[in-house]
Amino acid sequence: MEYADFLDESYVPDDELVCTFRLRPGEGLSVGEAAARVASESSNGTWAALSPESNVRQYSATAFDIGEVGDHGATVSVAYPQPLFEDGNLPQILSCIAGNIMGMKAVETIRLLDCEWPEGLVRGFPGPQYGPSVKSELLDAIDRPALATVPKPKVGLSTAEHVDIAEAAWRGGVDLLKDDENLTDQSFNPFERRVSEALAVAEKISEETGERKEYLVNITAETDEMLRRAEYVADRGGRFVMVDIITCGWSGLATVRRRCEDLDLAIHAHRAMHAAFDRLPQHGVSMRCLAQFARLAGVDHIHTGTAGLGKLENEDTPGINEWLGSELYGVAPVLPVASGGLHPGIVDQLLGALGPEIMVQAGGGIHGHPDGTEAGARALRASVEASLEGVSLEERAETVPELRTALEKWGTETPR
Repeated sequence: MEYADFLDESYVPDDELVCTFRLRPGEGLSVGEAAARVASESSNGTWAALSPESNVRQYSATAFDIGEVGDHGATVSVAYPQPLFEDGNLPQILSCIAGNIMGMKAVETIRLLDCEWPEGLVRGFPGPQYGPSVKSELLDAIDRPALATVPKPKVGLSTAEHVDIAEAAWRGGVDLLKDDENLTDQSFNPFERRVSEALAVAEKISEETGERKEYLVNITAETDEMLRRAEYVADRGGRFVMVDIITCGWSGLATVRRRCEDLDLAIHAHRAMHAAFDRLPQHGVSMRCLAQFARLAGVDHIHTGTAGLGKLENEDTPGINEWLGSELYGVAPVLPVASGGLHPGIVDQLLGALGPEIMVQAGGGIHGHPDGTEAGARALRASVEASLEGVSLEERAETVPELRTALEKWGTETPR
């Protein structure tokens, strides 16, 4: 078994995991030679020629379908036999397809662009418990995007201040209050007090408005503590928890997913740290792949970007959202979340780019409204409803003063 044995440009995959990479070969190597090393290192080869007595070659990955060299290298596909992988073990799979190969001298840069998942491998994962059905089963957002907000400032508020902002946002028409990625159990806003008080107010506003109001609670912590926090949320009537899935890791997420099914909780996936993997176009792991891993692991909604309209960037939000809603051997779809720098003046553009089957989350675009949080929430809700009805924001603003004020403040510009 030598490097050359891991390259077959005429190869046709059959029921294998196929990963598409973009790579720039290391010094002195062709693209094909580098691709062979990627297939070797990520399956069962090594730098020295091997002469195994058994037929281990059946478990070797095969590099094939080498594309033209572009700005960031050439695309290469690698097919991995399913027996290489442990059933339902996402960390083990990623150790193969995005592990040592990211640091090999044989590649100057390499990026995992996409994966094609065979049915046998997909069947080992739970997938989402709810997915987009949270809009109708847990919320009253059947024919429109679900609306969420994070209290701002996102850390530093006392529990009382946090809950006051939540009440104003819910009254203004937002469905979900959401903790941000770095709010967990700090002394200025302790977890248990925040959860108990916020959920009590959510119940009160639900009764007053006739719309279900819910709270996305960040349970991110050590894994056993995440389970305890999930149980605390469920015991107090909550229906949603949030996990920072990249920083917690795929094993932690798998454990939380299993417990949340017992507790009947939906999982909101925050992607903090994703850009450490996907920001550089020539190296790392694409957001498309991160979203795929999250769907298999079983999150119900995940941040996927704003199609260039917000303050955060990643590649191909529409394509990622399409994949999250696609058929995947019976695995439920995932509800995409658009967030980061959104405000009422760009909602029509957002829905035009991504469609209505999303969650729209605005923080500063609600709480920065000149007339306060409730007015900001009303402006956001009005902008969404106008967009769905085919009415211009300017026309709707004639009858919704909160929207008129928002347009006067922010216009239709995207923030930086």
